Amino acid sequence: MLRLRSNRSRAEGLGGNTQASRGWKGAIDENVYIFVCARFAPARLRAIFFSLVPAFPFFEMKLHDTFGRQITDLRISVTDRCNFRCVYCRSADSENYRPSDELLTWTELERLARIFLTLGIRKMRVTGGEPLVRAGVEDYIARLHAMGVEDLSMTTNGYLLAERCERLVDAGLKRVNISLDSLDPAKFERITRTKSYAAVMRGIDATQNSRLAPAKINAVLVRGINDDEVEDFAGFARERGLIMRFIEFMPLDADKHWTREAVVPATEVHSRIHVRWPLEQMANEASETARKYRFADGTPGEIGLIAPVTQPFCGHCSRIRLTADGKVRTCLFSKDDHDLRPLLRGGATDEDLRHAIVAIVLEKEEGHRINTPDFLAPARTMVYIGG
Repeated sequence: MLRLRSNRSRAEGLGGNTQASRGWKGAIDENVYIFVCARFAPARLRAIFFSLVPAFPFFEMKLHDTFGRQITDLRISVTDRCNFRCVYCRSADSENYRPSDELLTWTELERLARIFLTLGIRKMRVTGGEPLVRAGVEDYIARLHAMGVEDLSMTTNGYLLAERCERLVDAGLKRVNISLDSLDPAKFERITRTKSYAAVMRGIDATQNSRLAPAKINAVLVRGINDDEVEDFAGFARERGLIMRFIEFMPLDADKHWTREAVVPATEVHSRIHVRWPLEQMANEASETARKYRFADGTPGEIGLIAPVTQPFCGHCSRIRLTADGKVRTCLFSKDDHDLRPLLRGGATDEDLRHAIVAIVLEKEEGHRINTPDFLAPARTMVYIGG
């Protein structure tokens, strides 16, 4: 999609997806939105049009899908390797990683990040696998920071975080999400299939004592495994002054054990915490995945509820994902990947890649369809997609 700005165009940033939706219907104030559907435009006309774009400074290429949503968030998976085997993500059986030459190099990842920035991406989150197992991740964070990424974060299991936290801060990282699915060391071992609880807790402590504070702690709740710890997790948020986020179990596990009965609904989590410690809802952007709450008694700490199964937020989705092997996924549950690696390694120019990405985003699904009878779980599991 292309956005055509008049010379009188005011500062952008307000309105988010609401503004994008209005733009879909027509001009707003001094701004004119032009939505070019690449899937329908004749190839020759499309090529001529795009070839003229760089010559005109008032043309600004942005990522919009056919439902009027602007894409501003990119999750970048830098590796498919992980030192954990969490039950909701990876198989307990041995797996073959993709050959190293199939994964994007740091140079290729940097090039794509620069291109995505020109397309209006404001938020980038580095993920895995486990991103800290790949040597050079701090340097990559530094290069993203130098590009001017507005919101730069990372998701990690925390095992290596204590020893790397200072370097990540120095590189320019702004936020960190840490997975912690139990406060019971023995249960944590069963969930992650590792003996790493103490190391993760050290990583959380290091984060809380750094400029990355407050840490965002992610817990995937699975009925019969850790759903008895909801109140303990909320107490942990209060004690440490951190952000505790509860995520509904999604059908992305390699062992295919997901069932609807195993999902702990966000409404249940809210009710249980609210009875113990009354919660007040906080304002949030429409495109944010979490509904956010503070404690009514003023105690530090925050609760986030992410409910992709029982309360889907697809209508305001602003995210796409880049996998470690160079594939763009327009939805966490996409059936198909869009491979950029052949273009990257086949001599494509930045403009070629930019146009390819614009066309890919036009294929973004309206929603994930988990709650429809014809839903099929994606072939890739979470570790190969990136969180």
